[in-house]
Amino acid sequence: MKQLLILSGKGGTGKTTVASAFIKFSNAKAFADCDVDAPNLHLVKRGFDQEDHFDYFGMDKAVINQRLCMNCGLCQTHCRFDAISHKEAYVVDAMACEGCGVCERMCPVNAIEMRPAKAGDLKVFRGMATFSTAQLKMGSGTSGMLVTEVKKKLKAAIEGIEGVDFAIIDGSPGIGCPVISSISGVDMVLIVAEPSVSGISDMKRIVETAKIFQPKIAVCINKFDTNVGLSEKIEAYCKEMGLDFVGKIPFDSEVVKAVNAGLSIANVDCAAKIAVKLVYEASMAMLLKEENTLFKISRG
Repeated sequence: MKQLLILSGKGGTGKTTVASAFIKFSNAKAFADCDVDAPNLHLVKRGFDQEDHFDYFGMDKAVINQRLCMNCGLCQTHCRFDAISHKEAYVVDAMACEGCGVCERMCPVNAIEMRPAKAGDLKVFRGMATFSTAQLKMGSGTSGMLVTEVKKKLKAAIEGIEGVDFAIIDGSPGIGCPVISSISGVDMVLIVAEPSVSGISDMKRIVETAKIFQPKIAVCINKFDTNVGLSEKIEAYCKEMGLDFVGKIPFDSEVVKAVNAGLSIANVDCAAKIAVKLVYEASMAMLLKEENTLFKISRG
């Protein structure tokens, strides 16, 4: 199964808007939202027959047994994250605890135990298609591990289902752990760039990050007409770096209306839809160019 990952170097470029349109255009049978800190693909993808929930456990958290604690204070002294405080007794702030286990090791009476702590929720939706997503609990770490679980759940859910030739994955902004986990193992990365100074800088960073994993890399520009000069610089950069440039999408107020209504722009007749369709066709041709017989462009 081929995997197309849609990324952006920064938030707000329109990555999820493009991803939802790709899913609609291709009638994708498998897709995932790997932006686990702030997932929102589910807002425009509804109508599933079955919904499965799973708890996600990240790093263990320290718990102090007050019956055994002798109030020596060694745990608090050696905690580098200031996660242990003392009023009437020593207690651990689960939000501040990083799960390093130093306090457990230093306790002379074994009053501290590292216990599994729920760090997020995984969901798998099934029906005419399979959709995997997750939500990391506020303040929790290990977002990269949760992204890996999202991808694993998607693969497990579609195992044995015929006709699933590719999956579309909506990634996270930036270049951090969730992005790295998202890129790992995919066949192609489509970067949605923004014609702004910060947008170009962040696009370059995600290109360099993606290159490490050696997928196919393509770039498109969203809202290109908000700054034509910077859009031209993005195209020039792609040419210089030997990156496939697959199209430009204009700013379109109809997109805002569609998103606010919980719709994909693929459901709305507008200039942006036409442009995204061209980006979609070029991207899918790249993704499946070794298996062209499996790809039929939807003209509906």
